[in-house]
Amino acid sequence: MTRALTLLGGVLAIVIFYLYQTRSRIHRDGKSLRRPPNTLPFVGNALHFLKPRHELFSWFVKCQQVFGHETIEISVPSLPPGVVINSPENLEFVLKNEASISKGEFFRERSWDLFGYGIINSTGDLWKAQRKAGLKFFGGATLDSMVEDVLPEVYFSETGLRRQLSQASDDHSIIDLQKLFLDLTTTVVGYMAYDMEISSTHPFSKAFDHASNHIGLRFQNPLYKLTELFTGSTFRSSVTEVKRFGHDIVRNARKRRARDAFESLITQSDSEQSHSGSSSGGEASRFGTLIDSLIEAFANPTIVADAALNFLSAGRDTTAQSLTWTLYALLRNPETIAILRGEIDPIFSRAKKNTDENKQGTKEANPIAPITLSALQPLSLPITHAVFHESLRLYPPVPIEIKQTLVPLTLPDGVSLPTSAVVVWCIWSLNRSTSTFGPDAHAFRPGRWIDSSGKLIRRSEAEYPVFNGGPRACLGRKMAEVLACWVLGVVLAEFEFEEVVHRDGRREVKERVSANSLTLPMDGGLPCRVRLRAR
Repeated sequence: MTRALTLLGGVLAIVIFYLYQTRSRIHRDGKSLRRPPNTLPFVGNALHFLKPRHELFSWFVKCQQVFGHETIEISVPSLPPGVVINSPENLEFVLKNEASISKGEFFRERSWDLFGYGIINSTGDLWKAQRKAGLKFFGGATLDSMVEDVLPEVYFSETGLRRQLSQASDDHSIIDLQKLFLDLTTTVVGYMAYDMEISSTHPFSKAFDHASNHIGLRFQNPLYKLTELFTGSTFRSSVTEVKRFGHDIVRNARKRRARDAFESLITQSDSEQSHSGSSSGGEASRFGTLIDSLIEAFANPTIVADAALNFLSAGRDTTAQSLTWTLYALLRNPETIAILRGEIDPIFSRAKKNTDENKQGTKEANPIAPITLSALQPLSLPITHAVFHESLRLYPPVPIEIKQTLVPLTLPDGVSLPTSAVVVWCIWSLNRSTSTFGPDAHAFRPGRWIDSSGKLIRRSEAEYPVFNGGPRACLGRKMAEVLACWVLGVVLAEFEFEEVVHRDGRREVKERVSANSLTLPMDGGLPCRVRLRAR
C-alpha cells in the first residue's frame, strides 16, 4: 500500500511539474489568448501537426478565416508556448527585429543535422558573415553571366532541358516537369556557385531530398527523438552522404583556387607584370563563385561546407519547385497562357529562331540565345513577372516559418511573449488572406499584380512574405525571378504541355498537393505530355 501511494504521489508530482512548466505565460493585457477550435486538454493542437501537410495548411487557412488578423495561441506537449501571427503589422515587427526574435533552439535542434552552421540555421556574427559572402555573389555581374552564358549553355546542351522536351515530343512520352526543372536548377547553381557539374541524379540530390523530408517531419512530431531510434537509419545515412558532398565542394574549390593562383603567379612572372606590395585583396578578385566568397570568409572547412550546402539547397530546390507550381497553375488556367505568350513571343521566339540559325551555321555545342538581362526586367515582362508572383503567392516555396523569442517582447497588437516563445506564421494561409488580396484570394489571377498603367505592383514583405523580409530577406530573390522568367519564356515560346491526370486508384485527384519537406515539392511530380507548339 505504501509503495502504491508513493508511486501515485510520484506520478502526481510529475503531472504537476509538467503543468507548471508548460503553463502559458503568453497574454494580452493579462488575459489569455484565444485558441484554435477543437484544442484538446494536454494534447493541445498536436493532432493537427501530425496530419499530412496539405491538411495542416488547410487548418491554418481555417484558423485565419475564423480569427482574421488576431494572434492566437497554440500548444503541443513538450514544446515551448507558441503563437500564430496573422496580421501584416505583427509580421513586419517580427521580420525587422532579428535581434529580439530569430532562429532559436526549437528550430536549430531539429534542423542541425542537415543544415549545421549554415545561414538557414545561424544567427549573430556567423549569420552576418555568410550573408555578406552571399551578397558578394548575388550581384549584377552574376546575373548577367547567368542570363547570357550559363542558362543558354545548360538549356541548349545535348542533355539539356530543350533536348529532353523535344525528345518527349517526338516519342509522345510522359515527362516529369518537376524533375526536369530540378535538373536545370541543380546544374545552373552548380556551375555558378561552385564551379562544379552537379546533376539531380547525383547521390547527394537523393540523400538531400530524403533528409529534408525527414527534417520536415520533425516539426510535426514532438516525439521524433524517440521514433528515430527505430526509424532513423536511412536518415542518418542520407545526412552522412550530404555532409560528404559538402566537404567535396570545399576540397575541389581549394584545389582549383591553388591551381589558378599558381598559374596566375607563373603568368605574372613570365610577363614581368607582378606588382610589389600588392595585398591579398587582389587575389580575391580572380575568383567569382559563391564558394570562393565563403572560403575567403571562413577558415573552418566545416562551416564553409555547411554554408555551401545551405545556399545550394535554397538555390536549386525552391526555384525548381516554384517553376513546377507555376506551370501547374498555368495548365489549370490556359487563358493566362495565351495572354502570357502575347508578351514573351516577341522576345523569346526571336531568340529561338536565332539559336536555330546558329545551330545550322556553326558546330558550337551550346549556342547562346541573344536574350539580355534588361529584357527580363519587370518593365519589359510585367505579365511574366506577375504570373510568377501569383504562383508564388498561392504556392510559396517555404510555406511555414518559425522563429523564437530571444528576450521577452510585446507584439504591436499588445500580445506579450516570454523568452523562448515560438512564433509561427503560415505563408500559405497569409497569402490567401481576403483582407490583403481581396475576396478572390484563393483564385489564380495574375492581373492583381498589374496596375492601371500596366506596371508590376510591388507589395511589402509583410503583405507578401514569400521572400522572407527584414535583415533575412532572401539574397537570391532577383536571381530566382530572372531565372524563372527566362525559363518560362523559352519553354512556352516553343512547347505546349498537357498535364497527365493524377489518379488515386480509380479516383481522379483534382488538386495536386505538397510532399512532406521543409520546402514545397509537388507530391508525385508534375507528369505532362509535351509537343512542339503549333505556329
